Amino acid sequence: MRDLARAVGDLRDRPVNYDEGRAPPFVLDGWHQDRRVVVLGQEAPGEPEPGGLVETAGTLVDSYEFSDPAILRAAFPYPGHLVGRDMLLEGRFLVLRFLIGVRITAEHDEVRAGANGPERVIGWSYQTLRGHLEQGRLTYEVAKELDTGRVEFRIIAYSRRAPIANPVLRLGFRLFGRRTQLHFYRHALARLHRLMQAPPCPPTPGPDGIVRAPSGVEPGRFEGWTLRFAHPGR
Repeated sequence: MRDLARAVGDLRDRPVNYDEGRAPPFVLDGWHQDRRVVVLGQEAPGEPEPGGLVETAGTLVDSYEFSDPAILRAAFPYPGHLVGRDMLLEGRFLVLRFLIGVRITAEHDEVRAGANGPERVIGWSYQTLRGHLEQGRLTYEVAKELDTGRVEFRIIAYSRRAPIANPVLRLGFRLFGRRTQLHFYRHALARLHRLMQAPPCPPTPGPDGIVRAPSGVEPGRFEGWTLRFAHPGR
């Protein structure tokens, strides 16, 4: 994509596209609420081990390596702080490409009470920006049960369809949006589990200072034939 750095930079002035006071946990009606989990393995009980499962998974999550590139790819500036990072996402469905923006608004690194005792949880959350086809918040986190050593990757989200002016896009999203969303969750969990066996090198920024994630993915064979939609930033 031409001028990718400019497109990512343009997200800076876009606000979150929904009222958080009218979203979970305050308002539940009309929102999808999801929680998907995969077990990544086992460490010794206690805090995460240096170079262990939690640290490895956290690095892969921070660099967006878990995303299935056939469904969703990301571009973001690097280096920079995690919180406040704007990410331009390219949603992919058949021959269509949807360019949408999100912003990381929270970083997590804490001990919480879990179902099986205390857990060390690391990760981050992003929220959808004006122009996104959806509204909501999505959290990716790696959690270790300190008493058992069990390590999980979790996707926790609330979402709903954003107002879409284009009738074709609106119909398509109504028919396939939720199905594609759940498909993405399943593939993200499976992909991170698989990557833990042989973690790739972290993605590196291009000359424009933009990271394309996940790493090692080349443009598709028919990339030049696809249709792109940049949802209006209004």
